[in-house]
Amino acid sequence: MAVGEVCNREVVITDRESSILEVTKLMRRHHVGDVVITEDRDGERVPVGIVTDRDIVVELLAEEVDLNAVDIGDVMSFELLIAREDDDILETIKRMQGKGIRRMPVVNQRGGLVGLLAMDDLVELIAEQLSDLVKLINTEQSRERNLRG
Repeated sequence: MAVGEVCNREVVITDRESSILEVTKLMRRHHVGDVVITEDRDGERVPVGIVTDRDIVVELLAEEVDLNAVDIGDVMSFELLIAREDDDILETIKRMQGKGIRRMPVVNQRGGLVGLLAMDDLVELIAEQLSDLVKLINTEQSRERNLRG
């Protein structure tokens, strides 16, 4: 299965010049824990960083940083791990695990942002598939009982 089949296509984005307050308001408004930082390149919104709610708490609030003295470009993750739409989902999960990240921007062949792969979404997908398997087993067992009985 390809990453593009399971990634969330609704991604909250902003640019490097956004303030910390603007980004936290975006997170609250959209009920998300991350914002992808993008820049325009040849008509594509290319991901250049990501900021999570944890980044803001651990790197800024816990360190008592003056939030007016920094913008998102100062705190975003620069070593961005990116997946392509056609990357294999299992290989991508292994890459995420190897780097210890829970969220990964997904791009098209031109490098433009098309989605976000998040561990939470993957857990939900796996839970749905397991539920479907349980239903299949129950249906098959019920069918066997009816044939015997």
